[in-house]
Amino acid sequence: MLDLSGKSVLITGGTGSLGKALTAHILKHSPQVKRLVIFSRDEQKQFEMAQEYPSSKFPQLRFFIGDVRDYERVKRAFRGVDYVIHAAAMKHVPIAEYNPMECVKTNILGAENIINACTDSGVTSVVALSTDKAAAPVNLYGATKLASDKLFVAANNIVGSNPIRFSVVRYGNVMGSNGSVIPFFLKKRKEGVLPITDPTMTRFNISLQGGVDMVMHALENAWGGEIFVPKIPSYKITDVAEAIGPDCEKPVVGIRPGEKIHEEMITSSDSFYTYDLGKYYAIVPTTHRWKVDDFVKEFNAEKVPMGFRYNSGENTEWESVERLRELIKEHVDPTFEA
Repeated sequence: MLDLSGKSVLITGGTGSLGKALTAHILKHSPQVKRLVIFSRDEQKQFEMAQEYPSSKFPQLRFFIGDVRDYERVKRAFRGVDYVIHAAAMKHVPIAEYNPMECVKTNILGAENIINACTDSGVTSVVALSTDKAAAPVNLYGATKLASDKLFVAANNIVGSNPIRFSVVRYGNVMGSNGSVIPFFLKKRKEGVLPITDPTMTRFNISLQGGVDMVMHALENAWGGEIFVPKIPSYKITDVAEAIGPDCEKPVVGIRPGEKIHEEMITSSDSFYTYDLGKYYAIVPTTHRWKVDDFVKEFNAEKVPMGFRYNSGENTEWESVERLRELIKEHVDPTFEA
């Protein structure tokens, strides 16, 4: 496990679901961290988070108001920082479709600001959060995150003798995160109606802790340029509805603009560069500063078959209705009863 004692860590989007989970994890496992900087633009969320972590008990925690679109502010925040976790993003698909340039400014131009500030500030390792929607994207959000992924991967080519490493973690729906389907259904079941977009729809499923573990794995083990993908189960949207509201009406309302029926994290085109690491897959960069043979030897990696793809509808591991109920109680709402 990566020991962050004496190090400074910054999380962009640090007041979001994953940012808060990362904060709790780092403070628990590396209480001697020198500084943990929460960088975000929402002052209310920072105020509320500061109540959870009073400075008298957590003097290493810093709250820094800023927007990833503002390069000068980003650069100032990154002074003296060793590790950066980039979790800030515009992520709501319909909102991005309606406000495309706002999504571009945050997800693409913001990524460029992070990269430039990191290379100029002595940061040693950067992990950027991606999404399954970045693989063969059909909506603007996915397209901007694909562009962001490409920027972070390519950033390793321009650092020269700087030892900094940029990597990406890509995963599916985080159970219980803001804006995800499970909290939405938990709220809607009080009305007795759970709207189903499409009865055949599937999604990947990962817990907040699973997302945190993956970020920490990348911080510790990335060589630079990898896109890490977890091996996680899928669920059917109809099973989620059954798990939460078995007695609710479940009308089919149709998919929203920019939605897919099934999500994909590794496309068949990615198979040429994808390796099985055991717990994770890694899509290695086409241009890199290290030898793939050395990478394979270090991580006992195996090349996936040509044409391999990782799709939520073709997954071999599935969450059952009963298992979903257990996970909701464990990770989302301890008081939940179906």
